[in-house]
Amino acid sequence: MELKSTLTAITVAGSIAFSAGAALADDHEIVIGMATAQSGWMQAYDKPAREAALIRIEEINEAGGLMGKQIRVVEADTKTDRAEGAKAGLEVLDGGAEMVVVSCDYDFGAPAALAAQAAGKISFFLCAESIKAGIPGVGPDSFSASVLAAVQGATMAEWAYQTKDARSFYVLLDTWIEYNKGICDGFDWMAPRLEEAEVVGRDTFVNDDASVAAQITRIKSLPEEPDAIMLCSVMPGAPSVIKQIRAAGINSMILNGSGVDGSYWLDSVPDLSNFYVPVQGSVHGDDPDPRVEEFNVKYAEKFGARPATQYTYPGYVLIDVWAKAVERAGTTETKAVVAELEKMTDEPTLFGPRTFTSELHHQNRARYHIVEVNDGKPGIVDSWTISESIPLDALLK
Repeated sequence: MELKSTLTAITVAGSIAFSAGAALADDHEIVIGMATAQSGWMQAYDKPAREAALIRIEEINEAGGLMGKQIRVVEADTKTDRAEGAKAGLEVLDGGAEMVVVSCDYDFGAPAALAAQAAGKISFFLCAESIKAGIPGVGPDSFSASVLAAVQGATMAEWAYQTKDARSFYVLLDTWIEYNKGICDGFDWMAPRLEEAEVVGRDTFVNDDASVAAQITRIKSLPEEPDAIMLCSVMPGAPSVIKQIRAAGINSMILNGSGVDGSYWLDSVPDLSNFYVPVQGSVHGDDPDPRVEEFNVKYAEKFGARPATQYTYPGYVLIDVWAKAVERAGTTETKAVVAELEKMTDEPTLFGPRTFTSELHHQNRARYHIVEVNDGKPGIVDSWTISESIPLDALLK
């Protein structure tokens, strides 16, 4: 049923939605606001993470609640529009939200996060991986539950060097969005720290380029095929580039960020092999932690399909760490909860440890599982945590 108002309230344990006008939180409940995209293209990113958040809220409620109180969710649709995002943030705050969950992307989540910051409330981006999705772009009460794109690039560089003996790398950057640049920034930070690593070439393209023939020609003109191609790209253009690389007879391992996780696109590159991505948790049923697969099954039972990519998981994580901070603070008051979040160092979560500090409300170091695609089939082959955290000045450059 479509509700006329953009603001809805959900009693998560019962999955009951009702129209706007619900009373503000009483002494027996805590309100979380979700100002996310329920329409427009951002819905594809926000919806799975939002659903994961609802699962964690339901678990908390079924276990007795948060500080003995039930969590209630109020929601407003940002409609994948920045102006609507600001309005949605204000709507959920008016609905009594103590914490505001915002869109997965910095640009589209920031307006609602800024509304929360102005109101003195905490915000959490669902899965944004830009350094701006936090203190630099919003303020001291803003966090992201995912891992910086730069960590993905650094992870793949160090892992390939240490475990696959990759020494020569070719960097191929898709300049379309900041996320892609972040992956390559992380690679560029790590590569000089790998004593024998050599970047033998660099090139760029744009996600919707029909052909990368010129770039492929430059790769093939090298004296030797590079050990690895660091491809910094996302859907929908990444599969086309990968297919063209393989069609040209280039067999180098291809490394990418988490943005191409999942098996839904692999039919477009038949029998793909020697392709690797980092993930926070596996959607393929092979995660080393059996609780991740239990989550995947629970998600499928509740929403009709398994998670398609690892970007579902940060929604679960954000509720988990925020709720822990609230319990430890003994209050939902912003300063107290922020202080507890900033004490977290390698805080265990279902999808890897999380660390927050007074300078960084994001992850500049994290455990990743490495997924290999072999003969068109993806699966975890390793896990890796970069040897040192990426410093703040490198992230802010």
